[in-house]
Formats: sequence, C-alpha cells, structure tokens
Amino acid sequence: MMRWAVVLAMLASGAQAGPVFEDRSDALPRHVYGGGWEHFVGGGVAVFDCDGDARPDIFAAGGENAALLLRNGGDFTFRQVAVPELRGATGAYPLDIDADGWMDLYVMRVGPDVVLRGQPACGFVDATQAFGLPESDQWSTAFAAWWTDDRRPQMAVGHYVDRGNPDGPFEACDTNTRLVPDAQGYRAEVLAPGFCSLSMLAARDARGRLGLRISNDRHYYVKGGYEQMWDIGEGRFLDAQDGFAKVSLWGMGIASRDLTGDGRAEVMMTSMGDQLLQLAQADGTYANAPYAIGTYATRPHVGGDGRPSTGWHAQFADVDNDGRADLFIAKGNVDQMPGMAIHDPNNLLMQQADGSFVEAAADAGVATAERSRGAALADFDGDGRLDLLVVNRRAPLELYRNVTEGTGHWLEVSLQQPGGNRNAVGARVRVNGQEQEVSVGGGHASGQATPLHFGLGAAETAQVTVIWPDGSRSEAHPAVDRIVTLRR
Repeated sequence: MMRWAVVLAMLASGAQAGPVFEDRSDALPRHVYGGGWEHFVGGGVAVFDCDGDARPDIFAAGGENAALLLRNGGDFTFRQVAVPELRGATGAYPLDIDADGWMDLYVMRVGPDVVLRGQPACGFVDATQAFGLPESDQWSTAFAAWWTDDRRPQMAVGHYVDRGNPDGPFEACDTNTRLVPDAQGYRAEVLAPGFCSLSMLAARDARGRLGLRISNDRHYYVKGGYEQMWDIGEGRFLDAQDGFAKVSLWGMGIASRDLTGDGRAEVMMTSMGDQLLQLAQADGTYANAPYAIGTYATRPHVGGDGRPSTGWHAQFADVDNDGRADLFIAKGNVDQMPGMAIHDPNNLLMQQADGSFVEAAADAGVATAERSRGAALADFDGDGRLDLLVVNRRAPLELYRNVTEGTGHWLEVSLQQPGGNRNAVGARVRVNGQEQEVSVGGGHASGQATPLHFGLGAAETAQVTVIWPDGSRSEAHPAVDRIVTLRR
C-alpha cells in the first residue's frame, strides 16, 4: 500500500521541465587531481560544513598535487583556506570521530592515511596519532564507518593493489582493514580476502541487517574475485547460502537508496561497461534490474564513440524535487584505455513516475567528457536545489549551479543525539513515504556529511519519522522548503 501511495503522490506533483545547470566552475581556484598510475583511481571530494554556518564546504583530493580546502562564503563564492599539506590523497570522508561537534576527515592516500581533526572556522590539525590510528603504508581507495555502541566509530579501509608485491599488479590485490576502537585508540584487523576495493558502504542490507558492501575492480583481481558483503553483526562474509549471489565486475563506486518506498534500499554499482542496479527483494536478496529501467548506461549517450563507458562515482538524489530520486554517474576513461570510450560524458538519469530512468545530462548542461572521478550533489547556495561538483583527472574541478525552474517543494533533515554517535549514523529518516539512511561511505572516494535532502513535489506538508540507531522513533511535522535539525 505504501508503494502505491508514493506513486500516486508523484503523479499528483505534475510534470516538471527538465533540469538545468549553470556552469560556475570559475568560482573555484584551478585544482586538478593528477599523478601517475597510482592515481588512475581515486580523485574524491568531501562535502560537509566545517565552520557551522550550514553551508557545505569542500575538501578535494589532489593525487600528486596538494589537497584543497574551500570555505563556502555563500552565493557561490568559495575561498581557499589553509589545511595541513597533503599529497598522495585519493579521497576523503567526513565524520565526527570524537563527537565534539566539528567534522573530522579521514583522508585516504597512496601511503599512510591521515585523519584531520576539525576545529572551529574550518581549522584542521593532523590527529592521526592523537586518535591512536595505526600507520599502514598501503594504497587506500575505499572507506566506510559505522557505530555499534555509543562510543567511537568502527571504520573500514579498502586497499587496492599491493604495491610491494613483486609479481603485481595483476592478481596482487591487497587485503582490507577494519579499524576497531580499543584502549589505546584503534587496532587494525585484517579483512580478507581483498579483491582491489574501490568503494565501501556500511548500511542496512536487503535483510535489514547492518552490512559492509565492498565493490571490487576485476581489472586487477582478474579472476576468482567478486563483489562482497560482510555481515557486521556476525563478522563474516555472506555467500550463496545466505542468498548473496556472486557478481564479478569492474567495480568502481556504490550508491544506495530506497527507490520503491518499501524500506529496503536498492544498490547501484558502477563499472566499466554496464552500470549495475540491484533491486532489493522481500526475501532479503537482490535481483539485477531489467535492462529497460534505463540505468545500465553502457555507452556514451551523446554518440560519436561506441566503445563502453567507465563509471566511477554514483549518487542518488532528487535534482528537481519531484519526489523521485534521480541518479548521477561520473564517467571517464581510466587514462587512455583503447577498448573504452575516451570522450565519456557524465550521466544524469532522471527517474520517471513508472520507476524508469531517462538521460538528461546533455540537455541539463552537465555532460562534460573529462576523466571524471569523484563528485557530490549538494545544495551549496541554500535554495533547496541540489548543485553538482565533479572532480576530474587531468582537468580542473567543475561546479554547476542548479537553476531548474518549477521545481517542487523540499525538506532537508539533519540529526543530532547525545553520545559518541552525535550525528546518528545508522538512523533512518522517512519523509512522506520516502526513506534514507544516514551513512558514511559509498560513492567513489567521495563522502558527504550534509543534511538528507528530500524532494516533496507538490506536497505542502511533511510527515517525518526518524528511526534512531537504538531503534527508538520520533515524529515531526516541520514546515517545508527549509533545513531542519531533529534531536533525540
């Protein structure tokens, strides 16, 4: 019944004009994700509020170049601010590790990772040793975090090729790492086998259990590897006996969103060639979406190059506020792989009332064909429309302002609660039949800690239910077209 109620509400919202974005890349300083083969992957961006003004700020990895921190001054003005110089960074994820109210940054690198502790006014200090994180000279390309108690988070770090393996790089995938809080800070536990992870996401799976999904790059594991799901509660990988089918692909990124209103999130996995959407089933398993759904995005959609596409960052988000989650996929050749499309435009797939998706990137003005990697859809100017930031390899950052006319109503929800899990990671938020989960991870080397954005279509009221991490519930009926903070 809930699913049909959501569909009827969508139809009632009326037809919307296609999305339109305005190129505002000139608002940013020139910044390029660069470097040799160790930076063919990565190229992530972290979007979060680092000064408490409710405007999203930007931390962009630079590869061999220095990472960049940009403070949002409002009205699409951004100012570079000082941050400890970090080279070799592949991406970053924001989370409040010490629950002091300021977002920290886990920065992945080719070499030892670094944790930056957030301070007022976008100040950051290297707190890797202060947090008691063990040093490891590995190639980090994926990250996720979750809370199992009311203290500090557990974290998982995905590693790519073992650079120290003399028989590599093919069939030389490194193991992954789980960082577990202890009396000294954190201890490292090996998470094996590893199949060259490029994305991780800790969230509830189709069974309703907390799991760590790991997307792996077949290019280097070559054979014998597959996508993975690690049951966090039981501490083991799922297999066919659990109904978890083996899928092998050139896994780059992960996105997750409940598309049907049934409380179970679908999962998008980007790849070279087909981008694979898996639909959550009532029995706790996943089924590959039918090809006609329009999300496979196999080849460049503007024509001119018939070779397969390469997908990286993926993100579900409602860019026209019609109450349906749309899908952005950053595309780009690894470097100059001749079997894959070289001019490979990004996708903006708009969800229709029947659940299918239609390509709109070219008409929207965001179908650039650089070697895109990480990205973020976030409301940088506070007008309720999600804007777009894209990180490119060998080309500058791109920033697009959403100027779509006739968009629907909206609501953005952030959560706070007492204790170590201050931002209620693991909570589920339902607004007018739509559900999202607060999570840390996913994408490709790119993390966000921004309010959950809900498009509401024609609805002028909002019914909000929060299922907090401890299972308790809260109800709220805030006014629409605003950002609200709900506290437990």
